[in-house]
Amino acid sequence: MLAACLGFLFAFSFILFQVPIATALAFTGFAGYVLLNGLTPALSMVATVTQDSTLAYSLIVLPLFVLMGNLVAGAGISGDLFRAAQAFIGKRRGGLAMATVVACGGFGAICGSSVATAATMGKVAIPPMRQLGYGDSLSAAAVAAGGTLGILIPPSIIMVVYGVATQTHIGMLFAAGIVPGVIAIMGYVLAVKWSTWRDPSVAPLAEGMEKVEKLALLRTLWPVALIFGVVMGGIYGGFFTSVEASGVGASAAFVFALTHHSLKLKDVYTILVDTARTSAMMFAIILGAALFGEFVNLTGVHEGLLQLVQDSGLPPFGVILLMIVVYILLGTVLESLSMILLTVPIFFPIIQSLGYDPVWFGIVIVMVVELGLITPPIGVNLFVIRSVMPDIPMMAVVRGVIPFIVADLARILLIAAVPAISLWLPHLLFKSTT
Repeated sequence: MLAACLGFLFAFSFILFQVPIATALAFTGFAGYVLLNGLTPALSMVATVTQDSTLAYSLIVLPLFVLMGNLVAGAGISGDLFRAAQAFIGKRRGGLAMATVVACGGFGAICGSSVATAATMGKVAIPPMRQLGYGDSLSAAAVAAGGTLGILIPPSIIMVVYGVATQTHIGMLFAAGIVPGVIAIMGYVLAVKWSTWRDPSVAPLAEGMEKVEKLALLRTLWPVALIFGVVMGGIYGGFFTSVEASGVGASAAFVFALTHHSLKLKDVYTILVDTARTSAMMFAIILGAALFGEFVNLTGVHEGLLQLVQDSGLPPFGVILLMIVVYILLGTVLESLSMILLTVPIFFPIIQSLGYDPVWFGIVIVMVVELGLITPPIGVNLFVIRSVMPDIPMMAVVRGVIPFIVADLARILLIAAVPAISLWLPHLLFKSTT
């Protein structure tokens, strides 16, 4: 237990000193394994883990879903989503911020990445809101919070990583994220209404659009509906697996990108290079976390924690609440992928021993990781907004995001207390596997 605690301390120290997360985890894991088990076993472990963690067939979905999202984003569909949402709900006070949240949900459905959703929608949505007189605190917070929907609404890269790490059915995870995703959008809309009620000056009223314009905008969204319908419908209908679905989705997005008049061949090349870089970064983190995980497993900390839970006398839901608190704290210093890879090997055996459904636990984890993305002081999406709009003060973003954090906390507690909310749809769609 002491060795594991020291390992986490060293890894976090490296990360705080801006050592790349993958490097910090890999170095700490390898060094710890050498100290506990010797150099030769450690080198053998590195060879085995490298092969197992980077050549797994199920991980093919990661670069393919990243490519799908990048192609659709490059084709400008994010702007179409925003304009369509603006046409239908933009006339209300705060309607443009609500439209941003809805558009983020739609974009997240084909992107699968929170950072990419926040960065893309930030460029699309914040300038129009500022032109109409929206306060920076509300406009930036709506994008930062809406961006977190990228890892909750399927297909989600984080859900894939969790599914691979725990051998949980990825299709069921995708289905389980739909209802919480809708609840998240509703919660964020309420957060916008609360912000405008407290200070009407942050969101002036805007004029709506004619009905003809609304229908025309809806027709521009057929690629989103088609790609999402093919990918998710194929999985739920049993026509292909999640790996095959990622290939189909990437191919459909590629065809759409090539036929979209605003996207040139050089833009496609840039998208492919960016996808390769993102995928390489993700696999580096996966490898680093796997090496660190081998060291943690060698210390036996998961067995010690399991025994501690059994001896503590805490009710099962009390254990879940403690885990949620741990995730919220970790979310202030770690990004979502490394957080999942670090904690799941430790917490998952405890969840199994308590008899909880792994699909439900995956959704709870994803939601808490979402919260970490907008939790000060180091919420990743807050810094994404700052990079997109550097003239917006960080304190304005932090101040504006507080109602969205409250909405997240309420949703997490609701789904944690009532697992059936997230589980009824996957059990309905996958009756033969339950």
